[in-house]
Amino acid sequence: MIPKPWNHILSVYPRIHAWGDSLEEAFEQSAMAMFAYMTEIEYVQMTESQDIEAEGHDILSLLFHFLDEFLFLFCAEPFFIARLANALVVLSSTAEDGEIEKVKILEFDRENFRIKARGYGEEFVIGKHPQGTEVKAITYSNMQVHENEGHCELFVIIDI
Repeated sequence: MIPKPWNHILSVYPRIHAWGDSLEEAFEQSAMAMFAYMTEIEYVQMTESQDIEAEGHDILSLLFHFLDEFLFLFCAEPFFIARLANALVVLSSTAEDGEIEKVKILEFDRENFRIKARGYGEEFVIGKHPQGTEVKAITYSNMQVHENEGHCELFVIIDI
């Protein structure tokens, strides 16, 4: 997913604009968009996986903590980065057409605002992976979740 311009704030603040057919898919896509800021995703191979758990007090805080957990995986050793091939996240337990899940929501509890997810990727290595923009933090600034029947969009401003 390549982030799109976001009207009045693009020139000042980079942001993630993710979408999907469901809230779960939009969350998965938001993690992939964040990693796309850090490197060219096509260079990342899926040789290992890392699991994260996050919780919040509402859907916005859950999104914040979800992205923050994946950001922590990148910032801490072994500098894990996940990828998304062909802009597709396979939501079934088995991959279709040879695809492997890249960021996969394992559990999504909307009532208690808890999430478990798995990212597929590898350790980020300078020289193998082109260095993109360092994401320093996720922010709550103008964070938005728009959920309609059959479509969900997320907007998150990141600090670089």
